[in-house]
Amino acid sequence: MCGITGWVSYDPAHPVTAATADAMTHTMACRGPDAHGLWLDGTAALGHRRLAVIDPDGGGQPMTYDHGGRTVLALTYSGEVFNFRELRAELEGHGHVFRTQSDTEVVLHAYLQWGEGFTERLNGMYAFALWDPRTEELLLVRDRMGIKPLYYFPLPGGVLFGSEPKAILAHPAVRPAVDAEGLAELVAFTKTPGHAVYKGMYELPPGHTLRVRRNGTLLRRYWALEAREHTDDLDTTVARVRELLEDIIARQMVADVPLGTLLSGGLDSSVITALGARQRAAEGGAPVQSFALDFARHAENFTADDWRGTRDSPYADLLARHAGTDHRVVTLPPSALLDPAAREAVMRARDLPFDLGDGDTSLYLLFKAVREQCTVALSGESADEVFGGYRWFHHPDSVAADTFPWLAPPFGTGISGPGSGPGEALLDRGLLEKIDLQGYRAQRYRDALAEVPRLPGETGLERRMREIGHLHLTRFVQWMLDRKDRASMAVGLEVRVPFCDHRLVEYVFNTPWAMKTFDGREKSLLRAATRDVLPPEIADRVKAPYPTTRDPYYLDGLRAALKRVTEGPDSPVRPLLDGPSLAAATADDPRPGYRTGTELVLALDFWLRTHEVSLEF
Repeated sequence: MCGITGWVSYDPAHPVTAATADAMTHTMACRGPDAHGLWLDGTAALGHRRLAVIDPDGGGQPMTYDHGGRTVLALTYSGEVFNFRELRAELEGHGHVFRTQSDTEVVLHAYLQWGEGFTERLNGMYAFALWDPRTEELLLVRDRMGIKPLYYFPLPGGVLFGSEPKAILAHPAVRPAVDAEGLAELVAFTKTPGHAVYKGMYELPPGHTLRVRRNGTLLRRYWALEAREHTDDLDTTVARVRELLEDIIARQMVADVPLGTLLSGGLDSSVITALGARQRAAEGGAPVQSFALDFARHAENFTADDWRGTRDSPYADLLARHAGTDHRVVTLPPSALLDPAAREAVMRARDLPFDLGDGDTSLYLLFKAVREQCTVALSGESADEVFGGYRWFHHPDSVAADTFPWLAPPFGTGISGPGSGPGEALLDRGLLEKIDLQGYRAQRYRDALAEVPRLPGETGLERRMREIGHLHLTRFVQWMLDRKDRASMAVGLEVRVPFCDHRLVEYVFNTPWAMKTFDGREKSLLRAATRDVLPPEIADRVKAPYPTTRDPYYLDGLRAALKRVTEGPDSPVRPLLDGPSLAAATADDPRPGYRTGTELVLALDFWLRTHEVSLEF
């Protein structure tokens, strides 16, 4: 997968230096534990940390194309292009000669052949930077769905970029500052494309390129979801979904290193695992390795409720037996989830505080265990956004609400009231008013609606569900993909997300809502397209969210940690908190509803202490 970074300076008073570029590259070591590379000329520096997946021996980076004794093009690249074999054959037909078997070299030659238009030909998950020494221009590229991250920071006379903010923050010209808008973005749960929270920093939006020249920059969108009339009948639609899934899985099972699947026992991960197992069997290979998460004493602490009716483990075991996988369960005790080293690793990986708490820590620990056996893992992430799996897709109040549906009652009602997120429960009410959190959410929602493509004459529920689908595919999914990327790359694990293949996303986005729910359930198309490879118990299982521990030991540990970080005059997070709410959350008999807010406060405290963030509002 890899980590990339770089620095372009057209200012002779501030030339690029190897020492600084190397320090930026070093911050990406977790993303690329296998190799380190640095390339410089007088104006640009490209850094690379490699996680070797395709052509381990020949795919070193940064990679250059040289002609006539000089470098024509240099590339630092993160990700995978899943159609690289077809592109390679096409390029060879144009006379290109390859010296490696890597997809990296295919990207390099594709740009040489087709210029910036080559982006339309790529199928995959990627973020990369191309430097052309002839024109002294930098091109930054990010995949259509934003699976792989890429940040940049304009400087007078140049630009910095990196896979994660930490690479940019390692440059001496950058200091971590957050203004009122940045803090609002951090806690609003809206995930604005292009917004990086840190002042002066940007995230390259999905499906975009950024060209950097001496006279400025040009941001260009090369892909966006479009509204197209769906003319296939139901049977044809179901068959097309299955056809796409089989092709996607076949492409994404290609790796020159051990590969497995993440298996929760839910519909999405079970589909990926079952189809992956069939693909492996057709190739005559060893059984697919599958990995599931569970918590110690989870069975005795679990109580079914409206949000989660069943435990995952029995269903994961069932699918593993059905598909014939080599299955392993990673069981975590509450002490592991509270381990300061694990929580610190997660927060350092994120570069920003988020409020999923043990949901993030358990994911990191799961990936750490997977990495002991595999370098690549396939995930069912994003099926809910593509096929309409979340409960708020199907709740009339959420659908009708004039806000993001995941923030609408009954799902988005925190202690602060309707339309609030649970993460803000402990934040000072005056602070929330100062940064105008509700106004910020409202504006981001209006901006998001303005981007939705429409079909002529589309009205009523179909029009609204197109809006809700678009909100998830351009906002909510970004939050989920970021989380998975940081947790996996923190341990050098490449996680692939087949449901984010842009061909599948485009097709299902334009399928009418009535067809997506033709049997009155969530993800009807996905169930119909894959029922034959699943046990009936899994094909008919009700959607359950990512698991969190319910162990009282963990909850007591959270409360103790909250008391610890908010005591004393030197607490950096204490001025941001609401006194009465903090007292209620740390009481011996705490009021319910503060768990997520506590997780956010703990992350904020760590972030403020370790990143030395300046709050400018």
